Amino acid sequence: MPPSPRRRSSSAPKSAIPQLSWRSPQPAPVVLVSGPEEVCAERAIAGIRDYLKAEDASLEVSDIRADGYEAGTLLAMTSPSLFGEPRLVRVSGVERCSDAFLVEALAYLQTPQDGATVVLRHTGASVRGKKLLEAVRSGQGSGVEVACPAIKRDAERYDFAAGEFSTAGRRIQPAALRALTSAFADDVTELAAACQQLIADVAGDITEQVVQRYYGGRVETSAFTVADTAIAGRYGDALVSLRHAIASGADPVPLVAAIASKLRTMARVYGVRESSGALAARLGLKDWQVDRARRDLAGWDEAALQIAIQAAARADAEVKGASRDSVFAVERLVTVIATRAPFGD
Repeated sequence: MPPSPRRRSSSAPKSAIPQLSWRSPQPAPVVLVSGPEEVCAERAIAGIRDYLKAEDASLEVSDIRADGYEAGTLLAMTSPSLFGEPRLVRVSGVERCSDAFLVEALAYLQTPQDGATVVLRHTGASVRGKKLLEAVRSGQGSGVEVACPAIKRDAERYDFAAGEFSTAGRRIQPAALRALTSAFADDVTELAAACQQLIADVAGDITEQVVQRYYGGRVETSAFTVADTAIAGRYGDALVSLRHAIASGADPVPLVAAIASKLRTMARVYGVRESSGALAARLGLKDWQVDRARRDLAGWDEAALQIAIQAAARADAEVKGASRDSVFAVERLVTVIATRAPFGD
């Protein structure tokens, strides 16, 4: 039975083939694994291999580089062997594919080999191979698509980490999950590894204390710790956290981005009396983000929020080249936020 399609967002490429989650991929004659998030793509491809291996332990697995392709390789690797073992052919670098691969892959879609699963990995980094993507998405080759979009926003990282624990059947406290995603806000691959380490090493529920024990150094110097202490008005703690972060190699650009992100959420929530669930749905946020922003707004008024947002915009420009001293720019921003007052030139 072919896998059922899931709902796609309006921004997703138009496609006539089933769209599968990277967490629960299924094999098909042709599987297009698309999008830039490599950790999700790796999970999807490994999931397809495991699925096929569970069905038949004699599975033959082969790898092809589309950018260094030798003519005839695809057909040779997908053709039945003497004993008829199932075949899995993983093709990497489709966004850099050679003309020879493109021609042969398009021809293959017309007559896929029985017992073969071809996985096409395209990061979306270029339009190279676009004709092949369109052919797969049109339904040629009896394909499915596994989309792996970039994980950039706080909510997306939170959902990713939550999914890691849910898939493993493990419970993690919301505060622990927030601390973990904050600690690894700049690298999804490291976040995935941290989740898997906690799943493997820790028995029982995963608490905030456990996360602090394992990744305390990362948590203490994360951009969101700097933002949280500044927004709470803890000026001394905020400066200590900032200097600790800078000394640990933190880049001023994501530091300012983290502070600006929290301020924007606070501004969107300010003065709105809707329930957390309704407001979160309307703004495209999570319930916990709305609740957190409302807690952060304690002690803030509209004027202070405007000053802080203006200071964040100025700091963003300065750390991206408008100032020769990006560290001072962040310190000034933290001062404005923590003291709720403008900071002169």
